[in-house]
Amino acid sequence: MKDFFYAIQDLFVNVLFAPFDALRALELDSWWAANVVSWILLTIGCVAFAYWMKQLKTFGNE
Repeated sequence: MKDFFYAIQDLFVNVLFAPFDALRALELDSWWAANVVSWILLTIGCVAFAYWMKQLKTFGNE
C-alpha cells in the first residue's frame, strides 16, 4: 500500500509539476516569462466575467 502512495507522489512531483518547475527557473531570467500562466488565467477570467455581465444585462432587460 505504501508503494501506491509513493507512486502517486512520484507522478505529481516528477511529471505533472515539471512544467511549473521550469517556469519557476525562468523567474531568475524574466519575471514576465515566469508568470505567463498567471496572465493567461487572468485574461480568461476577465473575458468570462465580461461575458457573464453581458448575459446578465441581456436577461435583465426582458
